[in-house]
Amino acid sequence: MSLVANAVAALRRGELVGMPTETVYGLAADARNPAAIARIFALKGRPAEHPVIVHLSDAEHMRAWAKDIPEHAWQLAKQFWPGPMTLILQKLPGVLDQITGGQDSVGLRVPNHPLALQLLAEFDDGLAAPSANRFGHISPTTAQHVRDEFGTQLELILDGGAAQIGIESSIIDARTPELRILRPGAITAAQIAHLRDTQFTGTQTASALSTPRVSGALKSHYAPRTRTALLSRAEIEAWTGAGAALVLSVATLPALFEGIALSADPAEYASTLYAALRALDARGAAQILIERPPQSAAWAAIWDRILRACA
Repeated sequence: MSLVANAVAALRRGELVGMPTETVYGLAADARNPAAIARIFALKGRPAEHPVIVHLSDAEHMRAWAKDIPEHAWQLAKQFWPGPMTLILQKLPGVLDQITGGQDSVGLRVPNHPLALQLLAEFDDGLAAPSANRFGHISPTTAQHVRDEFGTQLELILDGGAAQIGIESSIIDARTPELRILRPGAITAAQIAHLRDTQFTGTQTASALSTPRVSGALKSHYAPRTRTALLSRAEIEAWTGAGAALVLSVATLPALFEGIALSADPAEYASTLYAALRALDARGAAQILIERPPQSAAWAAIWDRILRACA
C-alpha cells in the first residue's frame, strides 16, 4: 500500500495526518468526523471558537460545503485555485460547528501541492487542515518541523519537501463582491482588485455581513518561544539589551551580529521566514531581533506575520 493510501485509510479511521501544502504543512483530519476534529484542537491546544479551513481537491467540491455560492467566488476559484487562497462562504447546514467556530460561514481552499491534491482526490471529501504546530507557535514548512512539534504524537506525516510559498493562504471573504481580505497572503489585494475590476459581473454593494473570525487573526501568532522584537537596522546596530541576541535581517547581517539574512525579494523572504525563525528559536538566545523589511504592498503578508510574531 502506498503512503497516500495509508494516509487515506488513517483519515477514514479518524486519525490525524501531517499533510504538505504549498503554504505550510497542515494537520489534516476528516472534516466530517467530529471526534477527528476534536483531536486536532486537543493536539494543537487550539481554542474551540477558532475556525479551521477545509481543504478540497477541486472547486466543484465547494458545493458540498457552501450554499448560495456567488458567481464571483467561482471566478476567483478559476483564477487562483489550486493555490494559496481561502474563500469564506456561507456554509451548508450540515457543516460541523467545530469547523466554523459556530459561525454561519466556512473557509474553503484547494492547495497547490501534488501530494496534497493526490491525498484529497483519493479521500474524495474535505480535510480540515490547520497548520501542523502548537497553537500560536511558528507554522511548519517541512515535515521535520512537524516532527519537531509533535514527536511520536503524530504517527503519519507525508513528506512533500519544503513548502514553496512558506506563509499561510490569503483569506478572502467572498460572500459579497466587496471581497474583504481577512488575512493577507501570496494572493495580493492588487490581484484581487484587478480580477474584480475586469471580470466580475453585477453591482458592487456595501455588505451588511459581519466580519467572520478566521485562522491566524489573533494579535499574537506565528511566534517563537524566544522573546522577539521588530527593529530598524539602525536600532539593531545600536542595540545594547542584556543577553545574547540573534538577528533575522534583510539581505545582509549587521556587523558584529549573528543570525540569518533572508532575501530582499519578498517571495523568497516569505518562503524561508518560518524555517529561519525556527532555526533561531532553537539556538537558545535571550532575544531575536527582526529587521523591519520594506514597507510596500509586496511585503504586506510578511509584515502581518512578523508583527504577530513579535506581539
